[in-house]
Amino acid sequence: MTPPLRENNWTIPNLLTVSRIMLTPGFVMAFVDQRFDLAWVLFAIAGFTDALDGTLARLLKQRSTFGAMLDPLADKILLVTSFICLAVQDWIPGWLSILVVSRDVFIVGGLALLNYSGVDVKRGIRPVWISKCATTAQIALVLLIMVEHSTMSFHPDLRLGLVWTVAALTAMSGVYYLAIGLSMFPENGQARH
Repeated sequence: MTPPLRENNWTIPNLLTVSRIMLTPGFVMAFVDQRFDLAWVLFAIAGFTDALDGTLARLLKQRSTFGAMLDPLADKILLVTSFICLAVQDWIPGWLSILVVSRDVFIVGGLALLNYSGVDVKRGIRPVWISKCATTAQIALVLLIMVEHSTMSFHPDLRLGLVWTVAALTAMSGVYYLAIGLSMFPENGQARH
């Protein structure tokens, strides 16, 4: 009997995703050292890999289960860390950081709970446009604030607009994932696959 074929996890898109995770500590170190120019460049590179890995996975036909799980995790690590850094410096409202971090904690916790309940979460939950828009807006807000503080050129109206855009998209995507997650919980102890 032939053993099942294993996916190649070390594809170019997955390596880009791993590099995004590895860039996060570099961003934090540059931020703590007040090297805001270096911090935003590292963040921009990490944000670019977010767009590039998905595009390459489609073009090169290198989609994998590992990549599908690792990509959103890499986004969450980078963005949660960034929002905490910005909130600690008082560069964004504390409530916005709490909203972004809480949504991601609830999503990860919900996925773990569903998985523990025997639900095949890989099939049931897919990234949707509102979540992608929320991630894009979050990246744009962090980049704007980092560039503002490295160039000392501020754009308060643009920043305020992005703050409210991030808040609205993050909240809406959180509600969407909550609704999907609740609908997937097994009834009467029976796991759904």
